[in-house]
Amino acid sequence: MAARRRLALALLLGLALMLGAWLGFARAPAPGPDQAPVGLFTTLPILWNEAEDIAGLLNDPEPPHWARAGIARRGAIVPLDALAGPKGYGPLRDLRRLVIAQPRPLSPDENVALDDWVRGGGHLLLIADPALTEESRFALGDPRRPQGLVLLSPILRRWGLDLQFDDVQPPGERAAEVMDIALPVNLPGRFIISGGRDCRLHEDGLAAFCAVGKGRVVALADAAVLERADASGDRSRALAALLDKAFAAR
Repeated sequence: MAARRRLALALLLGLALMLGAWLGFARAPAPGPDQAPVGLFTTLPILWNEAEDIAGLLNDPEPPHWARAGIARRGAIVPLDALAGPKGYGPLRDLRRLVIAQPRPLSPDENVALDDWVRGGGHLLLIADPALTEESRFALGDPRRPQGLVLLSPILRRWGLDLQFDDVQPPGERAAEVMDIALPVNLPGRFIISGGRDCRLHEDGLAAFCAVGKGRVVALADAAVLERADASGDRSRALAALLDKAFAAR
């Protein structure tokens, strides 16, 4: 019975991903005709809002997350539930731009696929928070809940980075400036250089800019910029600037 419940849950989550993607395409602004697609790999409720079931998704009165429209303006969103596929035919093959925000842990194959993709010329915006502060309607342990902390050490070390967290820092949102971008942070992590790779740290490690092969990684150690509440538009502007940094031609 337990195996059947797990299978049913996996099928429900897969259906939710496809439905959320369809809703995202239906509501998101159309990208320009010359814009390449943007991959999105995340556990955050960006493509669809948190809901108990499929009926809740279909009848959700809440507006969509503002970040969905912000990403869609750069190109059609390609939602990803995996970064590697069988026989090397991975979902990253036809992408050149990717947003990874508070992802689940990556498998060994996904670490290799992502590293190869970046080195081959991919541009990545990585938002990796070791202590997610935004509330969720789902309890701890519920697979529908966003990833509370990221576990990305293998791929970060391939790029010469480690992610640390100061567990005695005071909680509370504060303003920061990273790469000339004003953004909010709350209990952020900190990147450190763990090897002789081509990475530059910003704001005492709050962000990192890495040249990896022919590609690049812009990494931010906090996800407060993606919290849903954004009446002022400050978060939307900060995300747009981060996307500019990550997706720039040079």
